[in-house]
Amino acid sequence: MSKAIHTLLNENNHATHPGLDGIERSFPMDEAVIEHHGRTMMFGEFTSVTTIHGLIPGLVPAPRGWGKFRTSPPDTYFFLSDFIDMDMSAPEPIQFTARVAELHHKGTSPNGMFGFPVTTCDGKLPHTVEWESSWAVFFAKLIRGVLKLDIETNGSWAELEEAAEQTITKVIPRLCCALQAEGRQIKATLIHGDLWEGNVGTHADTGDIILYDAGSYYAHNEMELGQWRCEWGQYLRAKVYSKNYLRNFEAAEPVDEWEDRNRLYSLKYNLNYSGGHPGNVTRQT
Repeated sequence: MSKAIHTLLNENNHATHPGLDGIERSFPMDEAVIEHHGRTMMFGEFTSVTTIHGLIPGLVPAPRGWGKFRTSPPDTYFFLSDFIDMDMSAPEPIQFTARVAELHHKGTSPNGMFGFPVTTCDGKLPHTVEWESSWAVFFAKLIRGVLKLDIETNGSWAELEEAAEQTITKVIPRLCCALQAEGRQIKATLIHGDLWEGNVGTHADTGDIILYDAGSYYAHNEMELGQWRCEWGQYLRAKVYSKNYLRNFEAAEPVDEWEDRNRLYSLKYNLNYSGGHPGNVTRQT
């Protein structure tokens, strides 16, 4: 923001300040107190939401800024966006999946590669987002990154680490390399990156689908749907969502391996959930 905004935080963690028209407005504020990592989280979310907003205005609450509180230490960072009153019940499947597919169709990587210009996070855990031309290479690095964070949180587990190594060295090359083999191509497309039920709402006044709390990167578009498969999910696990999505964005070739890819992509989200929730049973499933 070009000018400092003097804000007042209320008990709901919203910032209020008067606009140019003199009307006081409320803005939800995310904050993180984890020193340097807090900066990574807030800047990553600001960059993600700004990128999505630039492609499809209204799909996310308009971003207003990010920064560091003056009261330090500890260094505490914030991200500020418009407040939208939302209905948090299950979104209408046809409208929701059409909007997600629209984001994936419009969100083309600026250099044609998989990755993102800044580090983003899924929850509190950072993504590995260095640019790669190969989706298989990028995804393998992404999995290694979340596996490392899970081990740091929950401790070493030989069986899990052995299974993960086999997945990275055998399964990922088999399923992901096929997407870019024999003349096939997939587009590196912008995904929300943390599209579970808690980050989707319906605008209370307009009925429009609203996404928020993004941790984006440019990926194979089907990566987004891996999270919908997770057992800790709720209504997005219903087949009506993935089926309607595929009406708007057809499965990549080989089409008959879509289900296997979806299962593979869900591993990232399960490992991420385990790493963010110490001792959770997700690690064992």
